[in-house]
Amino acid sequence: RLDDCNLTDKSCSALAAVLGSDTNLKELNMNNNNLQDSGVKLLCGGLKNIKCKLEILRLSNCSLTEEGYKALASALRSNPSYLIELDLTGNITGNTGVKHLCDILKDSHCKLERLRLSNCSVTEEGYKALASALRSNPSPLIELDLTGNDPGESGVKELSDLLKDPNCQLKTLRFVSPAADEACQYVSGIVGKNLLLLRELNLSGRELGDTRVNQTAALLQDKHCRLDTLTSEIKPVTPERAGPELE
Repeated sequence: RLDDCNLTDKSCSALAAVLGSDTNLKELNMNNNNLQDSGVKLLCGGLKNIKCKLEILRLSNCSLTEEGYKALASALRSNPSYLIELDLTGNITGNTGVKHLCDILKDSHCKLERLRLSNCSVTEEGYKALASALRSNPSPLIELDLTGNDPGESGVKELSDLLKDPNCQLKTLRFVSPAADEACQYVSGIVGKNLLLLRELNLSGRELGDTRVNQTAALLQDKHCRLDTLTSEIKPVTPERAGPELE
C-alpha cells in the first residue's frame, strides 16, 4: 500500500518496471497521490506487459483527467487477463473519461468485477454509455459504485433498466443524492419482472419520505428480491402514515 505517500509521477517508472516483471504483486493501492496523467501513463507501461498479474488497482484522488482514463483503457485492452478491481474515485473526468472505460467493459476478455467511479462528475451521458457497454457484453462486473454523481432521472433509469437484462451480473449498485429517489422508484418497478441478482443497493443522500419508504418495503418483500444490504436516509414515518408494507 502506497496511499497518502506524497508520490508523484516520478515514482511511477520504478513501479511500472515492477509490474512488468515476474513479481507476484496482486494489489497496488496508490490512492491520494498526485500522480496525474503522466504518472498513470508510466504505470500503464507495466500494466500492458503480459507478465503483469495485478488484480486490484486503486487510483482514487490521483488528479487524473480524460488522458489518464484513455491510457488505462488502452493498457487494459492490451492485457485484460487479470485486473478484477479498479478504483478511480474522485478523479473528475466526466463523461468522456467514462466512455474510455466503457471500451474495456465491451471487451469480451474483460475480467473487471468491481468498478468505482464515485465523485467523478458523471452525468446522464456517462450513465447511458455504461449501460450500453454492459448490455453489449455481459461482463463479470458485479459491483458498480457511482455515488456522488448527478445523472438525473433519465441517467438513473438507464442503469436501473439494465437490471432487467437477464445477463446482468450486478450485485452491488450504489447511487447517492440526487439520484436516490429516482433509483428507488425504478428499481421497485423492476422487481417482479426479473429475477434480480442485486444484493446491495445504496440510496443514501436523500431523505426518501413515506412514498419511497413504502416502495422500498414492497421491494424487500417481493419474492424475487435478493437484496441483503439496503442503505438509505429515511424521514420518520408515523404509524398513521405507514403503509401496510411497514406494519
